[in-house]
Amino acid sequence: MPDQPTPPAPADLASLRVEIDRIDDALHDLLMRRSDLVAHMASARLKGSAPTFRPGREALILRRLLRRNQGALARGAVVRLWREIIAASLAQQGQFTVAVSAMAGEDGVATRLARAHFGLLTPLRAQATPFRALACVAGGEAAVAVLPAPDEAERPEPAWWMQMEAPRLRVVAALPFLAPPDAPAEGYAVATLSPEPTGRDRSLLRIEPGPDHTRPRIAAILAAAGLPPLWLIRRESPVPMALAEVPGFLSEDEPRLASLPFPRLQILGSYAEPEPEE
Repeated sequence: MPDQPTPPAPADLASLRVEIDRIDDALHDLLMRRSDLVAHMASARLKGSAPTFRPGREALILRRLLRRNQGALARGAVVRLWREIIAASLAQQGQFTVAVSAMAGEDGVATRLARAHFGLLTPLRAQATPFRALACVAGGEAAVAVLPAPDEAERPEPAWWMQMEAPRLRVVAALPFLAPPDAPAEGYAVATLSPEPTGRDRSLLRIEPGPDHTRPRIAAILAAAGLPPLWLIRRESPVPMALAEVPGFLSEDEPRLASLPFPRLQILGSYAEPEPEE
């Protein structure tokens, strides 16, 4: 029978607990200092008219921390801790509410994603449909809406991405931020913001196809333009429309978009590429 590890002596265990308490105090001191700095920025209006919610900036913070993370602390714990810290900072700078789609028959994915990304204490406004959640953001009742990811097998009525009012509303984040490699997003965050590039981004394109633009044909056209879709769906009701996620941060003056032969094309948003869990 292999030797069992010797448990720490009571004196050693007591010393370790004292050290953990000391670290907890130091962490608390730093968090209070961080909170004071956020309060100073808010009271002094150092940001001017700039938005307090900056998903691109948040993604850069998390990526930097994940790059320097080592030892026994799990990547998921880092993201969860700092998502709560970021949520607390947003709450300090003004009312911050998230609208979530709670349509009958859904499994609560939007609520789960919103809680994980925007914190346990952030107020949520449950809405009967994705369109009501989008209306909350458009009307200023919520800062952001969290909606389930598009699915080609959705109900026959129009999907939220087919009727989303762009460019007034933009997809600004894919959720969750930490995900298995190559896994599709489970949901998206929509806000009245201009997205900011982070260096590793993706964009959503809403496409009105022509009569001969089958799904494979649309994918081939995008790939030939240097925009190979990571995924692509096409809906026929109430009108033919396609949605594609492509790599890179795209702006309205993107030259590759001007040459595409579709009757109409819109950028629904750009956002940080999720980070791998491991």
